[in-house]
Amino acid sequence: MLDNIILIGFMGCGKTTFGTWIAKNKKMDFCDTDALIVEKEKKSINDIFSENGEPYFRELETEIVKDLIKSRHNTVVSVGGGLPLKPENRELLKKLGTVVYLRTSVEELTKRLAGDTTRPLLAGGNIREKITHLMDMRLSDYLDAAEVIIDTDGRSFDEMYENILKEKREA
Repeated sequence: MLDNIILIGFMGCGKTTFGTWIAKNKKMDFCDTDALIVEKEKKSINDIFSENGEPYFRELETEIVKDLIKSRHNTVVSVGGGLPLKPENRELLKKLGTVVYLRTSVEELTKRLAGDTTRPLLAGGNIREKITHLMDMRLSDYLDAAEVIIDTDGRSFDEMYENILKEKREA
């Protein structure tokens, strides 16, 4: 049994969907850092970005993770795709629990995110190019933060969860 499981990865990789599945099937709690920020700020992510800017949003993410370290156990935590970009956040996530990077191909992400208008960093232009560019910028940070890496393309949630347990046992 794991204490907290922290799911990181690019937007659309399945952090929230897989996280809620783990929580339900393994009798754990679930929280999503983006949802906690929306609740705290009483604004959508898009509104926070447009009204206060990305640096402000990134500071909110850091505050949320610090709060979670003090208050959460037996919880699956889904974090925003950009949260692991700050070195401080990567260290905080490691203190919070087992960090799992959900690795998803650009092809799969493009399919999942096509037509999604709720993602401010993908607004306007060629979505595949934007995903590729952002993934190139973020990959080393995801790898630095992760204790476990799980490939999601074509995998069932049961397979993915068993892989997390296997990787933890071998660590």
